[in-house]
Amino acid sequence: MRPLALTLAACAAAASLSACAPLIVGGAMVGGSLMVIDRRTSGAQVEDQAIELKGASAVRDLATLGHVNVTSYNRMVLLTGEVPAEEDRARVENAVRRVENVRQVTNELVVAGNSSLGSRSNDSILTSKVKATFVDAKDLQSPSIKVTTERAVVYLMGRVTEREATRASDLARSVSGVNKVVRVFEMISEAELANLQKATQASTPASGSR
Repeated sequence: MRPLALTLAACAAAASLSACAPLIVGGAMVGGSLMVIDRRTSGAQVEDQAIELKGASAVRDLATLGHVNVTSYNRMVLLTGEVPAEEDRARVENAVRRVENVRQVTNELVVAGNSSLGSRSNDSILTSKVKATFVDAKDLQSPSIKVTTERAVVYLMGRVTEREATRASDLARSVSGVNKVVRVFEMISEAELANLQKATQASTPASGSR
């Protein structure tokens, strides 16, 4: 394994082992340095954080015994994890749909017993491996893709072209231990991507400027 992948995997495993609550709600922090190269507007990034927090609260209020992750990208929500019954699956989706600014919900919850701590740790390691593979790929803008893993199934989110979606999916499938790759992308055209890149370059200070 590459040194970068090893480092990321070790950090992810350590982080996952600290989670002990019966209900785990996942999401990603948005750093200021990432907002420049993120394909969402800064407002959308802030709203995604709020959606994940409010979605987590809405799920907790249901008092389900399941293990539910709420992930939002550009106001499009992905639900992953396990719930005890089909009715819980529907209840969770309905509760998250009512959260302010949610545009769409993709419900990938399964009716099953909660995954083990070991399984979640392995998922964190797989996520880190996939991200490291994206970083190593010179033809892919890795910060534009959000990676979530549940039971060795990798979910990919982001605003990408069909070319990028195919490349990212192929790379994720190449990672040892990944059972399946599910695309939850918001598709854009090559022209839209070019416009996004121009806007990013225009908003980025020139090297050496103060």
